[in-house]
Order: sequence, then C-alpha cells, then structure tokens
Amino acid sequence: MAHQAAVLDGLIQHGLGAGVRRVLDCSCGIGTQAIGLARTGHQVVGADLSPVAVARASREAAARAVGLPVTVADMRRLPFAGSVFDVVLCADNSLAHLLTAEDVTAALREMRRVLRTGGLLLLTLRDYDEILATRPGAQPPQVSETPEGRFISLQLWHWHEDGERYDLEHIQLLPTGGTWTVRTRRTVSWALTRGELTRLVTDAGFTDVGWHAPESTGFYQPVLTARRASR
Repeated sequence: MAHQAAVLDGLIQHGLGAGVRRVLDCSCGIGTQAIGLARTGHQVVGADLSPVAVARASREAAARAVGLPVTVADMRRLPFAGSVFDVVLCADNSLAHLLTAEDVTAALREMRRVLRTGGLLLLTLRDYDEILATRPGAQPPQVSETPEGRFISLQLWHWHEDGERYDLEHIQLLPTGGTWTVRTRRTVSWALTRGELTRLVTDAGFTDVGWHAPESTGFYQPVLTARRASR
C-alpha cells in the first residue's frame, strides 16, 4: 500500500507539482491505492461498482484512522459534478473489465468530465502488448503466508475466439483443518494494447498521453498518464 502510493504520488507531483490534490479513485476495490494516497495527504474519494469492495475499503480505512469517503458507482456513470477533481485514478487492471470500445470510451469520458481542465488521469493495466505475444493459458502459482497458514493462488486464462478477450479463473487453495478448501472466482477481461488504449484516451479528450513502465516507476503494472484537454 505504501509503496504503490509513493509511486502514484510521484507521478502526481511530476504531472501537477507538489501539493495536496483532490483525487478520485474510480475503481478503488478494497482501498489499496486510495488509502495509501490518503495517507500521503491527498483528499481522496473512493468509488467502485462492488458494494462488498466499497464496504471493505471503508473498514480498512477506518482501521488505519484514514478519512476515505466511499460510494458505490459505475465508472461509466460517475455520481459527481464536473471539474471537481485534480486527479482521477483507475488502477489494478479495472478498465480491462469493460469489454467494448463503447464502454471504455463512456468511462473515459466520465473521468474527463469530473476532472478539472489540466487535471491528471492515471490508469494502470497489465502489459497486454507482451501478453498478446504469447496468449498464456495460466499464470504461475503463488504461495502466500497468512495468520491461518499458507495459501496457494493461481490463474487460468481461457481466450475467446477473437484473440483479445479472455475468461480468467482465479483459484485459491486455503488450508482448513488439515485439508484444503478451493475458492474460485471468474471474470472476463479485454486485453487492451497500449496503442488501442492510447487512441481511446485521446479520442475521449485527453492530451499528453504517456506510458510509464514498471522498470522506471517500480509500480507492478504499466501506468498511463494523460491530461484533460480544455475542449
């Protein structure tokens, strides 16, 4: 949480200069980036389509004594007035859950609408340019330590016939009483290339589009930055 916030705060300062900014995390999930940025001093609002995730983000913020207003919202129809945020963040590959250019464009136009002129857009996605070169069928298993013991997680990818969209199965094996419990979650994503997303962002009214690789930022995904144009 602290590391990701430090990277994102650095990009904000690089784009807008030092100072406290009003930030909307429009896909806040359980609050990983929103809470971290709030702890650096920014005025952050969190929104997410999932009521369960929003409730968890509120609990996680409260546990850390962080003020984080949150709301349930679809990023294609944000419940905020225009031009009220300095920064809009959409992280953790969230934009890839929108499966058509029309839906992605609708979300980007809403992000632009709530940004002030010259405000900063931050998007983070998987490196789909690299992924599309091989179209993997799985991600390597990962072992994590929890107070309850080790658990194993892995991902299976099932590619659609169009070669761009895929069903993802996220499988967790959790230790329970000497045996294992299997938990499976499924989602569909669109493997948006940098070129395609750059075009969509530009068409939505953003300028100064730039990409920042993990090697240069330390963030775990590529980051796109752009500014709201005046038009």
